[in-house]
Amino acid sequence: MPDAIAETLQELIVATRILANEKILDAFGHVSVRHPHDPQRYFIPRHRAPELAEISDLVELTLDSEPVRPTESRLYSEKVIHGEIYKARPDVNAVVHHHAHTVLPFAISGQQIVPVFHLGAVIGHVPFWDQRDEFGDTNMLVTKPEEGASLARTLGPNWMVLMRRHGATVAGTSIRELTFRTVFGSDNCKLLSQAMAMGRVDSLSPGEIKLTAAHQQRPPSTNRAWDYWVRQVEKAGLMPAKSGANARAKRSATAAKHTTPKSARKAAAKSRTKNRR
Repeated sequence: MPDAIAETLQELIVATRILANEKILDAFGHVSVRHPHDPQRYFIPRHRAPELAEISDLVELTLDSEPVRPTESRLYSEKVIHGEIYKARPDVNAVVHHHAHTVLPFAISGQQIVPVFHLGAVIGHVPFWDQRDEFGDTNMLVTKPEEGASLARTLGPNWMVLMRRHGATVAGTSIRELTFRTVFGSDNCKLLSQAMAMGRVDSLSPGEIKLTAAHQQRPPSTNRAWDYWVRQVEKAGLMPAKSGANARAKRSATAAKHTTPKSARKAAAKSRTKNRR
């Protein structure tokens, strides 16, 4: 596996663990990333709770959300959300769909989400998508390509779309930018709800949103936040093993065995035999 792909897949799993630790993903929701070398493909974990996802769970799909290679793994039924957004937006390289409780009150009430603090500027304008408008009564899941395409059209040139009575979908040009936008978008919704309860909301102006978002989306900001969230995942004991770590450990153990003096190996074997008696 080329290093660029290995690094991308590792970041995808780390981002999934971060968003689970930040209470944005729970038993449901999913994160994906576009293939770094082939824009017509993307990676997403198989069907399982996000916090449990490992690199070995990742599946490579076409933009039609079909597996590149045959797999017996069950896949997310809403994978078309990702594929259709990648089709519609060549500038998008990472996508997350979630049902964060900070966001759901807005999806339920229809109240507009607006940036209300500087880090929340990265969400920009957030349009509404109501599946019922175009498809009538459904089971509320986005499972058909035409449903995913409709969601992508509503997202348009924006970076977050609110899904009525369901949740939200967020896009980014990179995994780290996506994580930054998703976490602070959730924080923005929490603060907005609190301000609404106080009876007054003072949102950012269009100019403030444009200037602040441009500043926050630079690597110094996204990397600083990423390092912080990674540390929180480490403290929570949720950091996934790096790709190839087990293989390297086995190679190291084998190398150590062959470099240990013969007399030392004999003594160790004798000691083990004695202890078993």
